[in-house]
Amino acid sequence: MKTLTIAAPDIKRRALGKGLDSLLPRVPSAPTPTSKEPEGGKPLEIPLEQIDRNPFQTRSNMNEDQLAELAASITANGVVQAILVRPLANGRFQLIAGERRWRASELAGKKTIPAILRQVSDEQAMEITIVENLQRADLNPMEQARAFERLSREFHMTQEQMAVRTGKDRASVANFLRLLKLPLSVQTRVEVGELSFGHARTLLAFEHAEEMEKAAKRVIDLSLSVRQTETYVQGLLHPERAMKKEPKPEPPVDPNIREVQERLQRALGLKVHIEDHSGRGKVIIEYGKLEDFDALLETLAGE
Repeated sequence: MKTLTIAAPDIKRRALGKGLDSLLPRVPSAPTPTSKEPEGGKPLEIPLEQIDRNPFQTRSNMNEDQLAELAASITANGVVQAILVRPLANGRFQLIAGERRWRASELAGKKTIPAILRQVSDEQAMEITIVENLQRADLNPMEQARAFERLSREFHMTQEQMAVRTGKDRASVANFLRLLKLPLSVQTRVEVGELSFGHARTLLAFEHAEEMEKAAKRVIDLSLSVRQTETYVQGLLHPERAMKKEPKPEPPVDPNIREVQERLQRALGLKVHIEDHSGRGKVIIEYGKLEDFDALLETLAGE
C-alpha cells in the first residue's frame, strides 16, 4: 500500500459527481394561479401546501437543530436557492430536490417557496435525489446502500449504470450494496455512527450474523480503528495467526478531526489519516493502485 502525505492546516471538501442541471431536462411550465409563466427556467413562487414530498427521498433522518437554524435563516433572508419540483397530473407538484429548504420554509411560516419546474420521470427523480444528497449533505453508509439497492430493484440498473449516474466508481457501489448483508442490529450501529463504513465492510468477512454482531460489539467496546478491526477479525478467522495480545484501544481522537477524516474518506474513496498537533499536522492519503492515484490528482487539481 502506497501513501501520499499532504501538509494541510486547512481542509475543504469538494463536491463529487454530476451536476444536477445535467440530469434535469428543461420543460416549458404551465402558468399557475400564483405566478406568471416562467421564462428560461426562472423560479416560480409555489404555495407550500401544493407540494408533495419526494417519495424517492433516500435520507431517513434529518437533524432537527440544523433544520431550525435553516428556518431562522429563511425568516431573515428568504430562500436563497430555489427547490426543484415536477408538475403532477392533478395540478399539484412533487418535490425533486430541496427537502430541507421546503421543510424549513414551513417551520418559518412561509406560504410560498421559489421553485424551478422540470419534467422528469420517476427514474430521473430518484437519480437526482441520490446525486443531490451525495453532493451536498452526505448520506450515512446504510442510506447510500439502500438507495443503490432501490435503483437496482425498482429500475433494474446494473452496478456500472448506477456508478455512472451517481458519479461513483463501480467498486464503491458494490461495497455499499454488500452492507445490506449485515444483520439489522449491525446496520443500525452503522447508521447511527457507532461503526464506520470501513468497520462494516471488514465485518462482512464473517459468514454468520451472530459472528458479525459479536465482533461489532467488541469493536465498539474497545474503540478499535478500522486497521485494528481488520487485525482482530483476521485473528478470529485464522486463530493460528492471531497475536498473543488483544488489540488495545487507540488514544482518544478529537471528534472534529475524526469527522473531517471520515468526510475525506467518503469524498475521495481512499483511506485517509490525519495527524493533528495543536492545529498543525499531516493528511495522509493511501492508494492501492495507480488508477486511484491518478483519480486523486484529478480531484485535487480540480480537473
